[in-house]
Amino acid sequence: MSPSSVDALPYASYPSCAMTRHLEGKTAIVTGGAGGMGSWICRIFAEQGARVIVADTGADVEGRMGMDPSRVNALVDEINSAGGEAVAAIGDVSEMDVAEGLIRTALEKWDKLDILCCAHGILRERMIFNMTEEEWDDSIKAHLKGCFAPTKFASIHWRERRDGGRIIYFTSGAGIRGEAGQPNYSAAQQGKIGLMLSSAQALTRYGVTANCISPAASTRMTDRGRAVDREGPAPSLAATGTRMDPKNVVPAIVYLASNEGASVTGRVIGTTGHEFTVWREPFRDQSIYSQAPFWNIDELFEQMPRTLALGNLTPPEPAFP
Repeated sequence: MSPSSVDALPYASYPSCAMTRHLEGKTAIVTGGAGGMGSWICRIFAEQGARVIVADTGADVEGRMGMDPSRVNALVDEINSAGGEAVAAIGDVSEMDVAEGLIRTALEKWDKLDILCCAHGILRERMIFNMTEEEWDDSIKAHLKGCFAPTKFASIHWRERRDGGRIIYFTSGAGIRGEAGQPNYSAAQQGKIGLMLSSAQALTRYGVTANCISPAASTRMTDRGRAVDREGPAPSLAATGTRMDPKNVVPAIVYLASNEGASVTGRVIGTTGHEFTVWREPFRDQSIYSQAPFWNIDELFEQMPRTLALGNLTPPEPAFP
């Protein structure tokens, strides 16, 4: 798969309309930082005054081609040449020693860490009846453990310093509503929401917020979607300047990463085109009650279709085509 044209264009070609540098003096780690989405986060974080660690393996969408520092180093050079401050970190963030090394790099170089943004991920699509153990394990490890590992070490630092921090994970419509051909990916994305909610509760006393971004944009990952014409050009190649430009996702992330974002925690923020939304977490919709200690099963069979089931308990439609 050819890299998106969005990846190739320098961020200096897209000047920010904002005059204020909302992340001035902050230090950020962006995992998946050389990807279609992550690269824009790194560029705009730097433009907004943050010092950025671009953390990535440089691998393909499936995560199978091993380490390739070329894209990571190219982005770091681009940011530094444009007047920003960035360093590269090549490695698999789901490995505990690599994750710990990321936080150590921030502290040794800048003596602080303010933002952890986990934008990395891989795809191993398969229907549940065809999925291999390796495809399941690799996806869960990359997505879910890849968020846990750096969060663990970042939270140790924030608990000691007690001066606040920002955790931002990337989830997906597949995690919120499921996707038939992505059981591993869907499970991992929903798992990130649970990890985010737990972290938001555990770390709020230290001034740390945790949130998820649920984006819709054209990148190398969405080029593999079911509705994509595999014989035609990749949609991400024509995304620049459209509602599906991955750059559109970043302003909401800048807000969550800023001082002003301190009041937002434990939420899933949707970013699609020029629209930002807040997802409502699952809540109890309806209930039925029996005064007896144990439901009469025959009575439940009568009541269920008329009450909770309403004759329709089919799965929801996918969040995105």
